[in-house]
Amino acid sequence: MSAQAFDSRSASAPDGEHIAALMESILYEVKKVVVGQDHFLERVMVALLAQGHLLVEGVPGLAKTLTIKTLAQVVRGSFKRIQFTPDLVPADLIGTRMYNQKSGEFSTSLGPVFANLLLADEINRAPAKVQSALLEVMQERQVTIAGESHMVPRPFVVMATQNPIETEGTYPLPEAQVDRFMMKVLVDYPTEDQEFVIVERVIGEPASVASVASTEQLAQLQQQCRRGYVDPSLIRYAARLVNATRFPKAHGLDDLEGMLTFGASPRATINMIEGARALAFLRGRTYALPQDLVDLVPDVLRHRLVLSYEALAEGLSADALIAKVLKKLPPPDKVLQSHGALAA
Repeated sequence: MSAQAFDSRSASAPDGEHIAALMESILYEVKKVVVGQDHFLERVMVALLAQGHLLVEGVPGLAKTLTIKTLAQVVRGSFKRIQFTPDLVPADLIGTRMYNQKSGEFSTSLGPVFANLLLADEINRAPAKVQSALLEVMQERQVTIAGESHMVPRPFVVMATQNPIETEGTYPLPEAQVDRFMMKVLVDYPTEDQEFVIVERVIGEPASVASVASTEQLAQLQQQCRRGYVDPSLIRYAARLVNATRFPKAHGLDDLEGMLTFGASPRATINMIEGARALAFLRGRTYALPQDLVDLVPDVLRHRLVLSYEALAEGLSADALIAKVLKKLPPPDKVLQSHGALAA
């Protein structure tokens, strides 16, 4: 579908058919450039719709930067990339006050965080002081410079990448910083067939990517997504999962006792529900199902769990502990009881 065709059909509030057409068009254009990585692309779209931020971990060369840059082009949004290095200072991210000798006045120079899609490349290469400069803008969608607040453009999504291989010259992310990311997604190598297609595309003519939506239409989709129905039993289930990471013994998970130093915060519960609603929206539904929530649990929890030395000594990972929690606490099998017509 062309951008003009969609624009003419979506002058009014988008209905279900128009929403599906737009989401399909956005993914189609991105996939002209990005090969495979369906899980990663789906999580990027979930973060975009749920107005969350994404932490991406993967080795170099897996199209992490290319994906978000292409997505910004497709939705006609502004894109900025910050390469995190040890010598960065907070002003390099958010901006600073500058003195004009000619006029004798101070002016504000805004930093690269003022964009719709912000890529924080190799975020763990900068010290905690620099990383913490993103705390306010990720939570409040504003930055404060010399006592004056400046709002960033809407929609606003931060996608941060980190390399799991290199540890020399890197700094761990502060817990407050990590918790502000809605999800942490692990990006793996492409298959042999996918890599063949990647090479063919790189050595061939560059793909032409069309802008099929606008940031205004994206904001409409976000509002529409927030109207999706989430059954109270799903919210209670999300709260139970998160509580089990704090007090595993109370939920019959005796083998996890002593394996977790800190469990997930209330943001995890909120992000699970927001993400499940967005994922259901992507799948063409106006209501969330248990599978939508379960699919997102590892991505929402893995970066929020602080494993004990005992767990690390036994070679356990956050994903392994999450799998045990999910096995012990199955999702509710009866949802939408009062909204049976929706499910039908």
